Amino acid sequence: MAAILPRTVRKAAEAALSLHYVPPRPACHFARYLGGVSSACSNPGTASVEFLPWHNGGGILHRAASIDPTAVVEPGAVVHSGAVLGREVVVGSGAVVGPSVSIGQSTRIGYNAVLSNCSVGEFCIIHNGASIGQDGFGFFVDEAGQVKKKPQMLYVRIGDHVEIGANTCIDRGSWRETMIGDHTKIDNLVQIGHNVVNGKCCMICGQVGIAGSATLGDYVTLGGRVAIRDHVSIVSKVRLAANSSVTKDIQEPGHYGGFPAVPINEWRRQIANLRLCSKKDGVKR
Repeated sequence: MAAILPRTVRKAAEAALSLHYVPPRPACHFARYLGGVSSACSNPGTASVEFLPWHNGGGILHRAASIDPTAVVEPGAVVHSGAVLGREVVVGSGAVVGPSVSIGQSTRIGYNAVLSNCSVGEFCIIHNGASIGQDGFGFFVDEAGQVKKKPQMLYVRIGDHVEIGANTCIDRGSWRETMIGDHTKIDNLVQIGHNVVNGKCCMICGQVGIAGSATLGDYVTLGGRVAIRDHVSIVSKVRLAANSSVTKDIQEPGHYGGFPAVPINEWRRQIANLRLCSKKDGVKR
């Protein structure tokens, strides 16, 4: 009985372990998850060599990526070939750092953010779900009446100490690079089109839309839901009230508001006159 008991316990333990055993996923699964290479499934060994787990955080990175040993890549995050991650960078779970991306020291990338065709400076914060470096909205109609896509081949350059809110989108450039200056703070749900050049120390509130090829100076503040037309230039130290729309260049610093945006005192007079006229019309009726 003493000889049989250890064997019985051992078999019971092996059976219990087999119930919780999860077979490792093949390399082709990771290749599909990464949008990967079609040959990865036909040659699983190749895919397993190209994408490796990162020791600091448990994420996956390509063997051709350049990453500082202090960087953290959390589980579910992916770093592609050619990407460069500096000291103490943190890439959150579900985030994707694509090819041709460089991230400076101590920058934090939030959950499910997607970066491609861009460089990010030092000490930046990119919040959850942000998308940076995708193609801009550029199309033309050819002689046959068909809509054709314009090439979007350039990059997004983000300075140091920049903060980008959740679900904000910044398109890469087509004829010039999209630029975000140092110390600029961008709220959630902001759209910045291709070729936009944004100065330093700007404040951009939620749901702002900046159309392609607009140029903003330094210390520009945009209230919530401000809209800026394409190819418009705004000088430094301009503040725009919420829901304003810029349809032409602003060449003097100051406060602006309305649709189209005018100096703030003029806009207030317009609103006051509109209210007076509406009251008079009400009395006549």
